[in-house]
Amino acid sequence: MTTTAPHRHRDTPGTGPHRVGLVAATAAGRRHARTLAAAWPHARLVEADGVADALRTAWTTCDAVVAFLATGAVVRVRAPLLGDKRTDPAVVVVDEAARHAVALLGGHAGGANTLAAEVAALLDARPVVTTATDAVDLPGLDTLGWPVEGAVAAVSRAILDGEPVRLVADAVWPLPALPPNVHREPPTGEHRAVGPDPEGGYRVLVTDRVVPVDDRTVVLRPPSLVAGVGSSRGVPAAEVDALLHRALADAGLSPASLRCLASVDVKADEEGIRATADALGVPLRTWPAAELSAVDVPHPSEVVRAAVGTPSVAEAAALRDGGTLLVPKTASAMATVAVARHAPRGRLAIVGLGPGAADLRTPRAVAELRRAAVVVGLDEYVDKVRDLLGPGTRGLASGLGAEEERARSAVAEATAGHAVALVGSGDAGVYAMASPALEYADERIDVVGVPGVTAALAAAALLGAPIGHDHVYLSLSDLHTPWAVIERRVAAAAEADLVALLYNPRSRARDWQLGAVLATFAAHRPPQTPVGVVRNASRPDEQVHLATLATFDPTVVDMYGLVVVGSSQTRLVGGRMVTPRGYRWRG
Repeated sequence: MTTTAPHRHRDTPGTGPHRVGLVAATAAGRRHARTLAAAWPHARLVEADGVADALRTAWTTCDAVVAFLATGAVVRVRAPLLGDKRTDPAVVVVDEAARHAVALLGGHAGGANTLAAEVAALLDARPVVTTATDAVDLPGLDTLGWPVEGAVAAVSRAILDGEPVRLVADAVWPLPALPPNVHREPPTGEHRAVGPDPEGGYRVLVTDRVVPVDDRTVVLRPPSLVAGVGSSRGVPAAEVDALLHRALADAGLSPASLRCLASVDVKADEEGIRATADALGVPLRTWPAAELSAVDVPHPSEVVRAAVGTPSVAEAAALRDGGTLLVPKTASAMATVAVARHAPRGRLAIVGLGPGAADLRTPRAVAELRRAAVVVGLDEYVDKVRDLLGPGTRGLASGLGAEEERARSAVAEATAGHAVALVGSGDAGVYAMASPALEYADERIDVVGVPGVTAALAAAALLGAPIGHDHVYLSLSDLHTPWAVIERRVAAAAEADLVALLYNPRSRARDWQLGAVLATFAAHRPPQTPVGVVRNASRPDEQVHLATLATFDPTVVDMYGLVVVGSSQTRLVGGRMVTPRGYRWRG
């Protein structure tokens, strides 16, 4: 299977093609702008004849603007340019001393609130966000990643004011937690048009159907539809687009609920199909003909089989991952489409919380925690992030030794259709919960990995630069790995002269193994080789201890510490561990 994704207009500045214009008038402003430009490859300082012209240029050429100017000056220049909040660039204003990053225009829908937080993180400033839902940590209805229609402002205000709001959905979709005044009605189990509310109350409808919308209703469009597309070579994009929209309209379905377009792999480069997917903002997924030929379809064609190797393209591609066929294949002169509805997919975010300090927790981790309806983790980790969880978020916490239970619980909740965050310290993929959870996860859920700052990275930063050259992570816990295997790996690392970062180094039940490991390293390295241990890196009771292989005392170590054993080239410089890269300019 091949997937190609279209360009997205709104992307995180540091991770995508989001063009960020930086405008500054003073030396200090330009210095702050250079800090952002160094961190974001798609940010640039906009130069023009005067600040006003620079602001106007950035407005018309960039997706977002960061202005190192007075708020009033930015408002005066921007006011005549305002059009639609859905298309206007996000604007963040930073003061001369870089104390505050103010989300001025664009809020959460345009990305200004997120941009303000990222600017603040880079400049050690404070983000200033005045959007009501963000200010009280409620999910904005237009920030869920799904298209939204209807009375967004009115329903959002009702949610904020505590007024009763009904959430009506045909199934359990992975929505974030909502406050208690939003009543989730039991899923209907069927997709049907929903008429006007006879009670005249506020509603959030989750449906792929075209439904009437009043001034108290919001419609969220879940990604439930897959459109299979076949075509003759050289089909115009306009023909594919027109046929698809006509088929959806005739069936009463919204194109905003399209999850993807799908076809046979020989159509992966068909420009008319690709352009249609790009225009809709959805990926194009293509499958080998042999896989599509195995899909049972109502209208197979031997003519199609002779041409591309499968008796069906449109219907088979729409049904390749299951689902229910809503629109059987319908054709124009050069194109064929079919549409299937697919069951909700739960969402499992595996989140690394970092080593402990809140400022070493990534913005992406915070965003995932805020959008989760269920948070699963070790009790002490769940407690650390409760201030980030929205009203109504369920916390499933358990104690030490319940790793399998947590993994199963997280996957079960996601499989049931919920938005789940499984949390762990450091990076969840390093001796943590990612691998046990993914052993149980299957294709029914979407998995999002959120990297975190590992204990090894936090400890290395405190010790100096011990991992400046090749290094290896080793766990000394024999709960899941036989000690004989650990011994062989330690011996290999020692012989290879790798810097070693030792996780789970010593516990009350394992009080001799660390000494044996250090003896193995000592057999291959000079006695003056530095050894460092960091206990509770970045936490209030953080401790750093430096010694050598000859002087290191293993009894100072427990399970809250991480031991770093230098290579034969590691040295102490100014009281810090340094493993040189051997740059030639050191001569």
